Amino acid sequence: MATEASPRPRSATPSVIPQKRAVNLEDEQHVPAVSSPLNPDAATSRTRKVPAREQREKKESLKKREAKGVDGARSATPDTQTTTKKSKKVEKAPDVVRPLRYYTKPPNPTDFDPPRGPLFNPVLDKANREFNECFEHISNKKAFRYTNCIADPAFPSSRWFRQTESSPFHPRFSFQEASSHILFDSTGRSITTEKGFRMARANVVAREGRWYYECKVLSGVKRPAQSPTTNNADTTGGGHVRIGWARREANLDTPVGFDTYSYGLRDVSGQKVHMSRPKDFSPSNESFHEGDVIGLEITLPSLALHRKVVEGSYNKAVDVSDDLDPHPAAEAPDIVRDRVPIRYKGVVYFEQFEYSSTKELEELMNPSPSAPSSAAATNTASTAPPNPNHPSVTLRTLPFSSIKIYKNGKLLGSPFTDLLAFLPPASKPATQQGARDGLDDGMLGYFPAISVFRGGAVEVNFGPDFWCPPNDLAVSTVNDSTVAANDDVDVIKEEDETASTLAPKDPATRKQHAQGKNSRLRGMGERYVEQIAEDIVYDLVDEVDFWVLDAGENADAVGVEGGAEAQKGTSAAIAAGIAAAGIVGQASMLGGGGGEIKEIVQEEE
Repeated sequence: MATEASPRPRSATPSVIPQKRAVNLEDEQHVPAVSSPLNPDAATSRTRKVPAREQREKKESLKKREAKGVDGARSATPDTQTTTKKSKKVEKAPDVVRPLRYYTKPPNPTDFDPPRGPLFNPVLDKANREFNECFEHISNKKAFRYTNCIADPAFPSSRWFRQTESSPFHPRFSFQEASSHILFDSTGRSITTEKGFRMARANVVAREGRWYYECKVLSGVKRPAQSPTTNNADTTGGGHVRIGWARREANLDTPVGFDTYSYGLRDVSGQKVHMSRPKDFSPSNESFHEGDVIGLEITLPSLALHRKVVEGSYNKAVDVSDDLDPHPAAEAPDIVRDRVPIRYKGVVYFEQFEYSSTKELEELMNPSPSAPSSAAATNTASTAPPNPNHPSVTLRTLPFSSIKIYKNGKLLGSPFTDLLAFLPPASKPATQQGARDGLDDGMLGYFPAISVFRGGAVEVNFGPDFWCPPNDLAVSTVNDSTVAANDDVDVIKEEDETASTLAPKDPATRKQHAQGKNSRLRGMGERYVEQIAEDIVYDLVDEVDFWVLDAGENADAVGVEGGAEAQKGTSAAIAAGIAAAGIVGQASMLGGGGGEIKEIVQEEE
C-alpha cells in the first residue's frame, strides 16, 4: 500500500514587515560629510529647512457675531491686502550712522584765528636741550579726548567748526596725548621727566601697512666700563627709557608695555615687555645705552582684512595674504566722530569720548583664580589664548602683524607678532551717557610711544632723514626721489648708478611704487601728511551730509520756493559772518535739522 505524501511545511510569517528605505537628503545632494575649508557653509546647507506653517486667521462663530450685534449674514470676502499674512511688508530704510549734532554758541571773532601753540615754562637743561613744562593746555582725561579745532565760515552746517593742527606743524609728540609730568623741548620731539615712568604718544598713528620710526637715547643707561663683562652697564644716574607702540586705551601714567594695549622694550638687557611681563627675545640681550639709535618697525594688515577679523568672517585657509595693496573699493567704511566744540582758557577744542579698557583684556592681564573643574569645560572658549577667531572680539589678533627692532641700523629680531585688533567692536568707549559703540573715528591704531623714568630722555625721528635707516627704507627713499625726478622719463640717468640699480625698471611699476603703497616700508612722517588729508576729507563729508539734511528739512517744511529762500538767508548769514569776522545771532546758526540736535551750554573756564 502506497504511503500518502506528507504536506510540505509552510514557512513562518515574518514578524517584521520590511519598510521602505527613507530617502536621505544628503545622498540626493551629493554633499560630502566633511565640509571644505573653502566652503564652510556646506555643512549648514545639508540641514533640511522645514518651512514654517502658515497660521490661519481665526474667525468668530456666527453666534458670537450675533451676540455682538453683527449682521448674521455671511460677511463679505475679506480684503486680502489688509488681512492676509502674505502681504508684503514695507521695508524700512536702513538708518545711516552719522555724527551727533549739538546746539552751540556762535563762534567768537578770535575763533577764526589759527590755534596758538602750547605755553612753555622752562624747567631744566639736559643733553644740550631745554625742557619745558606745558601749561595752560588742555590734556586728555580718562574718558575724553581733545583735539584742536578752528571756526570756518565755509562750514555752517557743521556749526562752523572743523579740525585743525597747532604749532609746531610736523610729526612730534602730542601735547594732549602725554602725561602731565612729561617735559618737552621746543620742537616737541624730545621728552624727559623728573617723576616715575610717564608716557607720551605721537600725533601720528599706524592703522595699516609697514611703518618705521627711530629714537635716540639722550639720557639713560650708561655705557659699560672697560671690563671683561661686555654688558655690565651702569644703570644709575641717567634714568631709564622704554620705547614701543601703544593704543589709545594705554594708560599715560605707566611705562610702555604695562598693559595689554602697548608693546615695549626695556633699556636694561633689551627685554620685550607686554602686560608687565619682561622676556628675553635677543640672544645677545644687549642693553640700550646713551647715544644708541633704536629703530622700530610695525607691520599691520589691511583694514579690509582687519574688519574680517573683528566681524568674525576671517578664514585662515582663504585669507592667505595681508592684502596690503587691495583694489580700490566702491565705498569706504564710515568714519564717525561724535564731538562737540568746547572752550578752555580762551581756546576752542573738540571734545569726544575716549576708548577705554575692556573687561576681557583686564582679565587677560590679571587672570582670576582658576575655576572649579565642573566649570572648566564651560570656560574653555573664554580661557583660550588670543587668536584671530577667538569668541571674544577684544581677544582677536591680527594675522601678518609684527614689530621689528633695530639697534644702530642692525636688525635684532621680531619680539612681537599677532598684535591685538583695535577696530570696533574690539575697541569700545567708556560706558557713559551719549557714548556709542562700534564707531571708528579714524584715529584708532598703534601710536609711537615713549616712556621715561627719573631723568631719562629720548629724541624721536619720524623721517625722512633717519639716522640709521634699515635697508628696506633706504631703498624706498632712493626710489621715491628717483621717480619723482624722472616721472615722465622712461630711462633713469646713468650717472646715478645706485638709483638705477635699486629702482624698478618698468615705468608703470616705478610710478606705482612712488605713490607710497602700503606693502613697502615708510617713515611715520609720511603718515602725518596722510592724516591731515584724511581729516579734511572727513570734515567735508560731514559738512555735505549735514547740509543735505538741512536742505531736505527746509524743502519739506516750506516747499521748494521756501527752501530756496531759506538757503538765500543762510548764504546771507555766512556773508555777514565773513564781513564781521564773527557770527552775530544764533537763529541762523541753529536752523536746520538732520536728526536730533542736542543742546550744549558752554562755560568759560
